[in-house]
Amino acid sequence: MRVVLSIVALLAAAACAVRQPAPGERKAGARPATPPAVSHAARPVIQPSSDGYYTVKKGDTLYSIALEHGADYREVAQWNGLTDPTKIDVGQRLRVRPPEQRASAAAVKGAGTPEGRPLETPQAVKPPEAPKVVESVQFVWPAKGKVIAGFAEPRSKGIDIDGKLGDPVVAAAAGRVTYIGSGIPGLGKLVVIKHDAGFITVYAHNREILVKEQQAVTRGQKIAEIGATDSDRPKLHFQIRKGSSAVDPMRYLPSS
Repeated sequence: MRVVLSIVALLAAAACAVRQPAPGERKAGARPATPPAVSHAARPVIQPSSDGYYTVKKGDTLYSIALEHGADYREVAQWNGLTDPTKIDVGQRLRVRPPEQRASAAAVKGAGTPEGRPLETPQAVKPPEAPKVVESVQFVWPAKGKVIAGFAEPRSKGIDIDGKLGDPVVAAAAGRVTYIGSGIPGLGKLVVIKHDAGFITVYAHNREILVKEQQAVTRGQKIAEIGATDSDRPKLHFQIRKGSSAVDPMRYLPSS
């Protein structure tokens, strides 16, 4: 019996001598744990504050601010009482949305009866008209050439189309020219056209501009010539915007 107990004790000591893996230690030959996915968030895009104002930063122009918020620079100037669109100051707060229309009923709250009760609604009320359905804008390619740079928001808000100096640039859709000039740094001579359904198109780095502000243009109409203004090579930088958001032009341009 004593011999048996001795053998059992020896076996227990041997089992305790085997090293146990530390918590979290990977066994030999086992697959490594998959690392958690890392979210590479894009640099935040400047957006107007909830009250519809924007604070001017270094390098901003009234034209770039208006474009980033889907507005006409003339409207932004009017909303802020600016007589010279070229004169804005860093730190200045600008209204970038139209002033809200206050309901007339709120302005005369309590009026109508001595007790301050609202006036009774007339019995015959014309039903509201159904909103009109706006057809989607049909775009065409603004230039003939190879796409040499794609859409990569926020670094690139459009695509670059290769071309030669003097190649035609056409309006991608019918609309009205809201801006021509060189007031947005990095885009050279550019044209901005406003279309139906809240769309805006931008044509940059032109050599010559063949339209005027407030001019109505048709789809496919020649509006400029490809150039290399503010660019290291002749090309057209083309953007499509939906309101204040830049969208990928490849989603709207025909495949062929």
